[in-house]
Amino acid sequence: MDGLLASANHFIKENQPDVDYRWYPRFHLAAPVGWMNDPNGLTWFNGYFHAFYQHYPYAAEWGPMHWGHARSRDMIRWEHLPVALAPEGPEDKDGCFSGSAVVEGEILSLIYTGHKFHGQPVDENLYQVQCLATSRDGVTFRREGQVLDTPAGAHHFRDPKVWREDNGWYMVVGTKVNDTGEILIYRSDDLRHWQHESAIRGTDICDGYMWECPDLFPLGDKQILMFSPQGVNADGDHYRNLFQSGYVVGNWQPGMPFTPQHAFQELDHGHDFYAPQSFTTPDGRRVIIGWLAMWESPMPEKADGWAGMLTLPRELTLSETGRVRQVPVKEIETLRTERLEWQPGELFQQNLPLMDDAQALEVLLEWDISRSMAEQYGICLGAGARIFIDNQTRRIVLERNYPTLNVSGYRSVPLPEGERLNLRLFIDKSSLELFVNEGEYTLSSRIYPAENDRQLSLFCHHGNAVVHECSAWQLAY
Repeated sequence: MDGLLASANHFIKENQPDVDYRWYPRFHLAAPVGWMNDPNGLTWFNGYFHAFYQHYPYAAEWGPMHWGHARSRDMIRWEHLPVALAPEGPEDKDGCFSGSAVVEGEILSLIYTGHKFHGQPVDENLYQVQCLATSRDGVTFRREGQVLDTPAGAHHFRDPKVWREDNGWYMVVGTKVNDTGEILIYRSDDLRHWQHESAIRGTDICDGYMWECPDLFPLGDKQILMFSPQGVNADGDHYRNLFQSGYVVGNWQPGMPFTPQHAFQELDHGHDFYAPQSFTTPDGRRVIIGWLAMWESPMPEKADGWAGMLTLPRELTLSETGRVRQVPVKEIETLRTERLEWQPGELFQQNLPLMDDAQALEVLLEWDISRSMAEQYGICLGAGARIFIDNQTRRIVLERNYPTLNVSGYRSVPLPEGERLNLRLFIDKSSLELFVNEGEYTLSSRIYPAENDRQLSLFCHHGNAVVHECSAWQLAY
């Protein structure tokens, strides 16, 4: 049964030298070759952070899912390991779909969805079951097969997230019932025998025909239900992507139903963010990583032999108003090298070049919005990407424009109240991650600048703009 794993790892080794690195990230995790989507199995084991991910090594397209695998001492610098799972059993013959990882003593356990069709690949023949694989070294895994069957009458039943609580194991799984998303909660004493406890029904808190990648975890004195609903209709500036990712703040304890206290809120407002998964660091921080891409969107990097990447790890906190705030983990600061400082003070209807080749950069900006009267002012990367304040709509806008690649459009969030606006921007080879006012909002989007189109500039249109801080760190991987 090692044939498919060996084949996948051999293919990666032989084909990685052919990857074109023009847009390949410097400090984000991407597959060495082929396709990547959802992060899976995020955990700490044997002195390393482990990140697994949905992976098809043989092409830069979605295909029969494997589990790629990387590890890191600091969540920032990743070492690629051999592929952990391949679709080689009767329970997962059409794909090893998303799941999670837990540690019990000296054993690392992966709990994942086995994807299989009984006959032609149509919904009526689809069965998704939950499976288990275990490891003592964190590198090679012993498959233990199916541990939870598809519920009666269901077909879509996937993405288990497992955690330990009150001397038992708990699992949330996404499903679809009568074209409505639901989350089912199970309990086990041994990770192998599961009993259904309760359900969180879609009609109670969020629309959507399927809820993918559920997660349920404590934050402050509340419980956060995080999931990615499919089928939520766009509403003004909200829900503009094909699929969404967000959360509901509420209360839950074992044996009791989840009680929502706030409406569903999006986690990230950029073009490219999906399927986040959380984990706890050894020092107790709650951290998430998401997929920095979006289904059915143009991915020009496919032509280069790879597709998809993961976001920076983000530490979560809960504000007094019930909003989840996200900031990059502190370990990102270990990549800082040369510090660059500019002191423009005040701009007036101008474009101010800062640097010619921004490729791996952390930018810090503080605008005095109480004294900035321009219609638009902000920062741009070449001709294709802009982040700016629109004073007419009172919104912060992330805009990208690469028409020859069919990658264009904008996303926006409300301009927060107050006199100052702090922006923290991470620029990689093909991505922007923007953190507004210490994580009050985040916007993450893919970008595709040409090699000679990476000039970083401030700009100001039709009026003045006041800058209190404008600096950057070069980031070295």
